[in-house]
Amino acid sequence: MAACPAATTARVGAAHGGGGPWRRSVLARPARGTSTAARASELQQATTPAPAGAVPTHKVTVHDRERGVVHQFVVPQDQYILHTAEAQDITLPFACRHGCCTSCAVRIKSGQIRQPEALGISADLREQGYALLCVGYPSSDLEVETQDEDEVYWLQFGRYFARGPVDRDDYALELAMGDE
Repeated sequence: MAACPAATTARVGAAHGGGGPWRRSVLARPARGTSTAARASELQQATTPAPAGAVPTHKVTVHDRERGVVHQFVVPQDQYILHTAEAQDITLPFACRHGCCTSCAVRIKSGQIRQPEALGISADLREQGYALLCVGYPSSDLEVETQDEDEVYWLQFGRYFARGPVDRDDYALELAMGDE
């Protein structure tokens, strides 16, 4: 599996003194008698602007209810949250990785997520704050909480099964098995 370039940079930067796009510049203390305007000018020169075309990053906080842990990590705005977490050795729940199931479902506590490929979450559930990490991109700093897969599955598909259990048709099963 190929690692996310941003996540790789984060790990390499951390190993070599904390480099990376979010590293703060360290300014030397100005000499006594330096004017405020000179200090402000020095600060502007020392702050390096982000390179043109750089992708914004957002802090993502995931409260994993099942494991009782909280994960915080940085995700580029153009990367899936689940993939970036995995590249940083963070284990989160998932199954299909295609936005079709409810294994990686979360409830948004704060922030915004973009998830155009999330087939496993209806528009109604999205409006209620549900999202899928496997196909979700952060649009801002984000805080989410993992959900019980069965609970979200029932919210998503329960109306189709609300009529009760399906009766087993042994005759149809025999016919199907005879075709093999």
